[in-house]
Amino acid sequence: METASQLPFGEALRETLGEPAPGPSLLESSPRSRVWRIELRGRPAVLKQLVEAPEADERYAREVAALRIAGRAPGSPVVPALLGTDPAERVLILEHLDHRRPAAEWIVDYATALARLHSTGGPEDAGSLPRWQGPSAADVSSFLTLAATFGISEGPGVRDELNALVDRLGRAEGTALLHGDPCPGNDLHTPDGVRFIDFEQASLGSGLMELAYLRVGFPTCWCVTRAAGPLLERAETAYRTAWHAETGTPLPDAGLADACAGWLIRGDALVQRAHRSSTDHLARLPHEDWEWGTATARQRLVHRLGVVAATTADHGELRRLRVLAADLCRALLDRWPALRPVPTRRP
Repeated sequence: METASQLPFGEALRETLGEPAPGPSLLESSPRSRVWRIELRGRPAVLKQLVEAPEADERYAREVAALRIAGRAPGSPVVPALLGTDPAERVLILEHLDHRRPAAEWIVDYATALARLHSTGGPEDAGSLPRWQGPSAADVSSFLTLAATFGISEGPGVRDELNALVDRLGRAEGTALLHGDPCPGNDLHTPDGVRFIDFEQASLGSGLMELAYLRVGFPTCWCVTRAAGPLLERAETAYRTAWHAETGTPLPDAGLADACAGWLIRGDALVQRAHRSSTDHLARLPHEDWEWGTATARQRLVHRLGVVAATTADHGELRRLRVLAADLCRALLDRWPALRPVPTRRP
């Protein structure tokens, strides 16, 4: 066990926060960081250090910027308080929060908190975080190649329709503070409400891109879940209600189907972060399946295909994709009839 003197807790932090008490505890974290529970002036706190790795400085800057923006939330907080930083060591000192097991219908409170988090971003934050990045033309080609592998012809106009989708997503308006990975596990269910942690992939954009997580099953996450229809409707209504209450403006009806379709065609949304941008993961799917968290890659894809087929039913600009998604979903289930739906309960 490391002693307090061995922590990456420099002199500047000691001057402002005091000396850490003996006996810090190393907590579970991703390979990209080291996290300790520490005690400062008789109160628990969290020390997070981003380890040396590609893009570590950028991820640290994103997290600090996002926490400061989210810290402006009126009323109850949506993130832990940021107590101190040491950019030279990529260290953050955060308020310690008690997490309790989420309720069975946790997704409703989660959606409310997500809307409140998104609403903290504004035009004044331009430049402090990068813009959200959507799928690319390469994703379109990979997705259509996958469909062809299963005998599903793209048909006239499908490629144009998908390229137009990529263009719309790239131009999507909004200055919402996007978490970047708002997954089960990055939400702490405290006695005072849901708060989010781990903002290393934060960006600015349209909140619809992360509202879509509720439908498509948390596409960047190890913990894929699906909500039954009535519960999903309650959660999306909770998001819209909270967004309107915080911003004074209604959430646009248009855009959610686009967001769901965008997550569908991204092969990188089938693997954990360390393996993204490394290969064409959709091309792997006909020949191999792989587990990541609560579902396999094929389970994830089948779920998203079904969601997009349903969500685009009244979306004229994606009418060809709706047919293709439904056909490809059937083809996958015909090939692998033992595929089970993604789980309804989070671990």
